[in-house]
Amino acid sequence: MNQFEIKRIIDQAYDKAQLNKEDITAILAEDLANLDYLLQKADEKRDEICGDEVHLRAIIEFSSYCKQNCYYCGLRKDNQQLKRYQLKSKEIIETAQMASELGYQTVVLQSGEDDYPAEEIAEIIKKIKKTTAMAVTLSLGERDFEAYKLWREAGADRYLLKHEIADKVLYQKYHPGMSFENRIESLKYLKILGYQIGSGVIIGLPDQTPAILAEDLLLCQDLELDMIGSGPFIPHQQTPLRGSEKGTVEMTLKFTALSRLLLPLAHIPATTALGTIDAEGRQKALQAGANVVMPNVTDGRYREQYQIYPDKICVNEEAGDCRQCIGGIIASLGRYVSQNQGHSLRE
Repeated sequence: MNQFEIKRIIDQAYDKAQLNKEDITAILAEDLANLDYLLQKADEKRDEICGDEVHLRAIIEFSSYCKQNCYYCGLRKDNQQLKRYQLKSKEIIETAQMASELGYQTVVLQSGEDDYPAEEIAEIIKKIKKTTAMAVTLSLGERDFEAYKLWREAGADRYLLKHEIADKVLYQKYHPGMSFENRIESLKYLKILGYQIGSGVIIGLPDQTPAILAEDLLLCQDLELDMIGSGPFIPHQQTPLRGSEKGTVEMTLKFTALSRLLLPLAHIPATTALGTIDAEGRQKALQAGANVVMPNVTDGRYREQYQIYPDKICVNEEAGDCRQCIGGIIASLGRYVSQNQGHSLRE
C-alpha cells in the first residue's frame, strides 16, 4: 500500500472514527515502519480528547484460583504447577486503602474465575467505597447476572471483561466449555446495569489474522466500550499454547493506535504485557493513543503466583516503588498523572 492510500485511510479514521473491515485489515497488515502517520494521528487524537493526563488504575490480584481452562492462561485449572492463593476480605480492603493513600483514584479488583462468594465481594466494594474516594473496577470473568447486579448495587463503577478474540471458532478452541455468545451477552448486560464497560483483545494468538483483528475493532465499536485494552500474547509453559510465538510490539501498537482513532472516547491502557516484551513498551503505547496505566499494588508475596503469563515486569517491586516508577515514566513523556477518577469519556 502506498503512502497516499495509507494517509487517506488514516485521515478518514481520524475525521470520522469509521473504517470498513477491508481498510482496517490493510492498515493492520502494513509494516509498522510505514505507519508513522498512524501513530502520529493517534497521539494527536489522544491529545485532543484526553489531553496530557494519564489515569492510573491500581490492580489488586486477589485470587489465582480459576475454574476455567483457557489455552493461553497460566491460571488455567489444569496448571498443577502453580501455587494458588486467595486473599481475605480484610487484606483486599487494606490493600485498596493503601492504594488510595498512594494517590490512586481507581482500584481494579481482579481474579481468576474462582467462585469467590458474590456477597463477600459486594461487602468489599461497599467498604472500599465507604473508606476511600476511589472508583471500583471489577475484573472477575464471567459470573451469573445476579452477581453483576449485586455488585453494581454495592457501588462498583466499572467491569472489565475482555472478549479476547472475535473469531468464534478460535474463541471456542481456546476457551473450552465457554461460549463467545455468553461473553458478549455478559458485556451487554453489564452495560444495561450501568457499568462502564471495558473489553479487549489478546494480540498474536495462534491463527489470529489482521482480518480477525479488524473484526475485533468493529465489535468494540458496536459494544460502545468505555475502555479497550490490547496486550500481546505471551506463551506460558504450563498451557497448550506453550510452544507458540508471542505477540509482537508492532501489531499491538497498530491495534492501539486504531483503537484510539475508531473509539476516540475510550480509555486505552498501555498494558503491562507490552512492557514485559519491550522495556519501552508502555511508553510506546502512551505515544500511540493510550492514556491509562494499570500498576500492580498486590502484596509482593503473591505477585509471582498470579501467572497469566510468565516473567511479568514489576513482580519484585512494592506498591510504593511501582507508583514512583510509573510516575517518572509518565513525566518523562511530558504527561502527568491525573488526579480524578477518570470516568467514562462517553458521559
